Amino acid sequence: MATIFNRLRDEFYRGVEWRRRHVGDTPFMFILACVTGLLTGTTAFLLKRSIATVSGWLTERFSDYGPDYTFLFIPLAGILLSGIFMRYVIHRNIAHGVRKMILGFRQRVYRLSGKLIYSPFIASTFTLGFGGSAGSEGPIATTGAAIGSNIGKACRLSPHLLIIMTGCGAGAGIAGIFKAPVGGMLFTLEVLQLPLSTVAVIALLVACLTSALTAYILSGCTIDLAFSAPMPTFDTALLPWALLLGVFCGCYSLYYSYIMKKVENFLNRLGNPWVKNLVAGGILSLLVFLFPALYGEGYGIVGKIINGHGSDIALGTFLNSALPDAWVLLLIAAGILLAKCFATSSTNSGGGVAGDFAPTLFAGSVAGFFFATLLNTLFGLRLPVGILALLGMAGVMAGAIRAPMMAIFLTIEMTASYSFLLPVVVTATAAFGIVRLSRLETIYSDRKKLRDQKM
Repeated sequence: MATIFNRLRDEFYRGVEWRRRHVGDTPFMFILACVTGLLTGTTAFLLKRSIATVSGWLTERFSDYGPDYTFLFIPLAGILLSGIFMRYVIHRNIAHGVRKMILGFRQRVYRLSGKLIYSPFIASTFTLGFGGSAGSEGPIATTGAAIGSNIGKACRLSPHLLIIMTGCGAGAGIAGIFKAPVGGMLFTLEVLQLPLSTVAVIALLVACLTSALTAYILSGCTIDLAFSAPMPTFDTALLPWALLLGVFCGCYSLYYSYIMKKVENFLNRLGNPWVKNLVAGGILSLLVFLFPALYGEGYGIVGKIINGHGSDIALGTFLNSALPDAWVLLLIAAGILLAKCFATSSTNSGGGVAGDFAPTLFAGSVAGFFFATLLNTLFGLRLPVGILALLGMAGVMAGAIRAPMMAIFLTIEMTASYSFLLPVVVTATAAFGIVRLSRLETIYSDRKKLRDQKM
């Protein structure tokens, strides 16, 4: 067996040397970008499927008509399993993957370990499948970057080309998990802030398109947040409300970012990793018990809200029996908005492995729902709740992550709501403008937090 492996390895490296003599760097980079996108898109599909399988197996017998005390234990178990996996199996902390990538790229670290191809996949399945209130985009971005980096290393690319391949893989991860090729590109350019040439940006586009298309085909050519009814037409009268919603989302984003940092600082002061896992898992489990809508990534709830079934946020709560009272629904929505940042920070900073983008999309949809329902109830208006929830997704992501372009295109591509590009831009821009007026740093702009991370 060893002899066969050695022969295959030798033949591979002969092929690499032949490529150097006969195939230019630019066309070869495009080929590798396509391969990276194909592998990353497949991995993104498998990650979503594995999380859904674990989550479905754990929650299939739960009732929607009252609280289920099992929620007090399942999310805690997921945090503990992720912590055990990191400490005793892979012997490294892979939480906050995007933050570590940003730091690594600033330090010109582009040769990523092969363990990062599979370890975020496994750890995030534990975290999110068991109810961690975060997203899968952070782990898949790390996995994609590792795929691109290791393909580049295997093909003995120059350091300059290795940078491009790593960035292509990271963007392909976002493109595949959200089925949003432009959003994946903007993640690499706006969040990771990689300095790429025109040719490199084209390679990034190839990787993101291939990844998104692969995930789209494997999932049965469906989008994750589709409107069940025909898309309503755009009305220019919506623009002033989109602007006001952006201001509201910007103010909420300041609260969201502030609480995220405070909870992370509190958990980091707990020196013992077991204590950190237990405390964070306990906080997460209690919040999921009180508001089951916080379980997992939350895309099911987001889909319900944008399709006009916002009352589903009350399912499984103590107040579910009080519906359809609008004020009770507003109280539950307010509770979810206040609790979401606690749940997400406990997940990501307490031992779980997950991402920061999906929580802002979830919180944004609830913020838009709360904003529209409150005004409709107080003043007898008829604002389209589902559309404002859609706009809120872009608003909170733009404010909390401070990546307005990525927020705009991720929201539009995930929901295929291209006719609402203008109000989405208005809301995201207003929210981003509000947070720019403050001096509060985000989890990706806080330099001290970045220095504390190790690649």
